[in-house]
Amino acid sequence: MEQKTIKILSTNISIEKGTIKKPVHQIEMNDHGVKGDAHAGSWHRQVSMLGVESFKKFSEIAGREIAFGEFAENITTEGMELFKTTPLDRFSNENIELEVTQIGKKCHGSSCAIFREVGNCVMPKEGIFVRVIKGGNLKTGDVLNYHPKIFKILIITLSDRASKGEYSDKSGPKVKEALETFAAFSNFKLSFENVIIPDDENQLKNILTSAKDTYDFIFTTGGTGIGPRDITVDVVKPLLDKEIPGIMDMIRMKYGMEKPNALISRSIAGLMNTSMIFALPGSVKAVNEYMSEITKVLEHLVLMLYSIDAH
Repeated sequence: MEQKTIKILSTNISIEKGTIKKPVHQIEMNDHGVKGDAHAGSWHRQVSMLGVESFKKFSEIAGREIAFGEFAENITTEGMELFKTTPLDRFSNENIELEVTQIGKKCHGSSCAIFREVGNCVMPKEGIFVRVIKGGNLKTGDVLNYHPKIFKILIITLSDRASKGEYSDKSGPKVKEALETFAAFSNFKLSFENVIIPDDENQLKNILTSAKDTYDFIFTTGGTGIGPRDITVDVVKPLLDKEIPGIMDMIRMKYGMEKPNALISRSIAGLMNTSMIFALPGSVKAVNEYMSEITKVLEHLVLMLYSIDAH
């Protein structure tokens, strides 16, 4: 992947919220955001950023040139469309490191001084917010490197027959297909690894233990029933630091209303420290049903896990 960089065109500060920011020679950032800025604090929207690529579009709408800081951005940049980033992406140089936490925000319309003065506001649509991971000074002319967050995904198919090559695994690829569709709409960047193993308790436990904190998401398929070889849930559950019962309970109830056999599944979800794990049934049809619901909450789960309060 080609390394992207952005150039700092302006650094800006305001002492009151809801007002335009004034350019300054440089800003000092600490673990609360920009020192002396009204938006600094112990929250996820410490620093606001806006690209000149967005300025140009809204200058045409406003019918005049808009000055840096007028959209209340702390940092005005050039080099990429910032709104195409995703939470947990990072910008850094040798002095500072910033982590993306939110894309856009709610527009307050005429109650906002920026909206009244400029007649429109680009921040709700194309501005981004970041929090400070490593503090330092930033000034006009500095360059930041862009580091997209790549979510690592491990898909484990448990099947005695598939592991012997007696038939092709179809459930694992269905999980990947659902996640790729999710990524296309959410702009998340994903990488995949897939393994096929027999219904073996020790083998699954060893894989999960080594995968903990290495992968962002772990999906297993198969072994959630009540047969003598259905061991997945019995292995996964003791490894969880936190269980997330609601999503699996809802799926069982939703599809069990029409197909009572769905209620027999012992599917489970939870956290192994920072790794999210979902143990799914093995049938392709069930995988489609489960993934259609799980992908609806994946982004919110990520935000919660990384303390991004974007409710």
